[in-house]
Amino acid sequence: MSERAIDRRWFCLPVVALVLAGACAKGSGEAAGEKTRPQVAAATALVTEQPFTETIGAIGAVQARAGHFAALSAPAPARVASVLVTAGQTVTKGQALVEFEHAAFQAAAQSAEAALTAAQLARDRAQRLVDQGVSARRDVEQADAGLARARADAVAARRLAELAVMRSPINGVVTRMGATLGGSADATQPLVEIADPSALDVLLSLKPADAARIHVGRKVNLHTSQRASDETLATGEVVGIAGVVDSMSRAVAVRVRVVASTRRLRLGETVFGDIIAATRPRARMIPLEALVPEGDGFKVFVVDSGDIAHARLVTVGGRTDQVAEILKGLEVGERVVTHGAFGVDDSVKIVAPGKAGAAAGTDAAKKP
Repeated sequence: MSERAIDRRWFCLPVVALVLAGACAKGSGEAAGEKTRPQVAAATALVTEQPFTETIGAIGAVQARAGHFAALSAPAPARVASVLVTAGQTVTKGQALVEFEHAAFQAAAQSAEAALTAAQLARDRAQRLVDQGVSARRDVEQADAGLARARADAVAARRLAELAVMRSPINGVVTRMGATLGGSADATQPLVEIADPSALDVLLSLKPADAARIHVGRKVNLHTSQRASDETLATGEVVGIAGVVDSMSRAVAVRVRVVASTRRLRLGETVFGDIIAATRPRARMIPLEALVPEGDGFKVFVVDSGDIAHARLVTVGGRTDQVAEILKGLEVGERVVTHGAFGVDDSVKIVAPGKAGAAAGTDAAKKP
């Protein structure tokens, strides 16, 4: 072997050594990095495809149906002579509720009757004078007009006299009694309110954006609390959506007709409604606890084949109290962190609950 070949061989040995040393260092570094990668115990679940019914939650109250509610006031300024029923009492159509002092009404009726008699006599006299050629025909026409006014006034006075006793116009329950014995009453102030408990609706309040997503005929499930998993109190359907936004609550009123109920509803009772907005047969679903707030949206942690978690932004559709629909960002079959997601950081290793501590203990035991 020549001297030049020997020198070249000894020159290559350090290079090979350096390469081997680098590879060993890289391998040991990767192993060390894998050992020192943070581990988080968390549960996971697969993204599934299943039917999903999107609902819109709202709060409201039980109210009497239109045409089955009456607010009654005095026919004219008067004084209450007798109060015959109390709030909460069941009444029938035509039943006396409140009596007013009759004197003023009777005096008005008698005055109107006297005016009617005088108008009739004046009209007869005008007709006789016309027949005799003494008066012009227009005098009879004026007398006819006066007689018509007198008749109308007499009818109104008799009606007021009849209304001196306030009677219920419907079968129902007295929901408010504002009359007090000896107190004054005014025609502009309702004294008694009556509602028919057999004809009830539920008035729900929705945000304008939510109200725009539903229409008349949509089914509604009513509950006693916000948890949709609770037993259904009643079922119904949307029969009306207000065309204006309430100036105080900034909400849109949605009227729900109760179709069936598990018990008797009470006027004024607070209820929670889930309005069915849409039904999709193939939706990508994940457990609700997998969502982690991120700015104005949400993110999830997707777990790869090596059990490493990676943060990913998602677009969320409908939600219930248990699952969420994913419109964009996930595919069916991917694995996401569920319980414990709020304690996960990007690129950490996910282990089953209860195993993180054991793995850490094993690594500590291996150290010299």
